[in-house]
Amino acid sequence: MAPMTRRLAQLVLGLWLYGATMGLMVESGLGLDPWDVFHEGLTHHLPLTFGQVVILVGAVVLLLWVPLRQRPGIGTVLNVLLIGVAVDVTLAWLPTPDHLAVQVTFLMLGVVGNGLAGALYIGADLGTGPRDGLWTGLVRRTGRSVRLVRTALELTVLLVGFALGGTVGIGTVVYALVIGPVVQLFLPLVQVRRVREPRGLSVASR
Repeated sequence: MAPMTRRLAQLVLGLWLYGATMGLMVESGLGLDPWDVFHEGLTHHLPLTFGQVVILVGAVVLLLWVPLRQRPGIGTVLNVLLIGVAVDVTLAWLPTPDHLAVQVTFLMLGVVGNGLAGALYIGADLGTGPRDGLWTGLVRRTGRSVRLVRTALELTVLLVGFALGGTVGIGTVVYALVIGPVVQLFLPLVQVRRVREPRGLSVASR
């Protein structure tokens, strides 16, 4: 197993980058991923910043883990706290682009960077994010397929977010099509390597 300090550093870097790239997509104005459409929609109805909404929703979703008997890790807790802070810092620093070329650049940097960030924190293997833990818990408890549960959940938050005023656009489609391949591209480069156990010793379950 990689040293814990290296895994923690990779986790924090990944979560901060994840929030920063969310900020890029928000500022692009070209559309967000389903959960961020929901987050943005809530900002129109709550006296909270985008990042504060991200933290609030993450905490509420984490509470839903209790009946699902999901166990959070340190990565889960840091996910709730760091991403929202990183989003707000990024939004305070970034200018809002006036030209389409800059908007598209923000979008593409956001999507690709978000994929790298996801690979970093997933690769650290210190606990899933609250939103991912929700669908994995639902899959385990209901026995339904990953495709069905995740699609239904993301469509629900997308539609609710859109109804609340969140931004749906070409960026939403680009994210849906590109994020999986990008994470798959980067994950082997940052995945924690496990030390192989000597023969005759059992591997403890996680």
